[in-house]
Amino acid sequence: MQFNNLTNQFLIAMPSLRDPNFSQTVTYICAHNDEGAMGLVINRPANCELGEILTQMELAPDDQAIAKLPVYQGGPVHTDRGFVLHEPDSGWDSSICVSDVLGITTSRDILHAIAENAGPEQFLIALGYAGWTAGQLEEEIKENSWLNVSADPEIIFNTPCELRWSSATALLGIHHHQLSASCGHA
Repeated sequence: MQFNNLTNQFLIAMPSLRDPNFSQTVTYICAHNDEGAMGLVINRPANCELGEILTQMELAPDDQAIAKLPVYQGGPVHTDRGFVLHEPDSGWDSSICVSDVLGITTSRDILHAIAENAGPEQFLIALGYAGWTAGQLEEEIKENSWLNVSADPEIIFNTPCELRWSSATALLGIHHHQLSASCGHA
């Protein structure tokens, strides 16, 4: 099977995907190689705000607006770990540049900077991630569980959460109502 790298792509959950962790989600793929894939769900708010996370880390936000920012459920794996998706910047302790316009950081220093209003201009904070073993994601795509399309940072950072699934679908040139829960193979 030919390997298609899906790094820096959106995975759009098809209506047929019944897994409650991924129903109507958009997942940003941060890494994909022949060993598997890792991504962050970008449209599922967690039941907490950034201020709660900062308080647990003994960090105080300089601004109440920062404390009120949403935190997202990045996926069902390691939900105790935090990930910051942001504009790339090499100044953080533990960052990976995913593309020319997006990076991911897992170190405390970025949260400290965000709390002091000195972090990246645009960011999304998620707890947990979505992960696939070697070949698993490719099989799920063949089973019509997912559509994929090049990621658009505008959807990640500037589109209201509740519109991200339909907006990502629109990148394919289709309306989300056109997606079917059933599929066929010729």
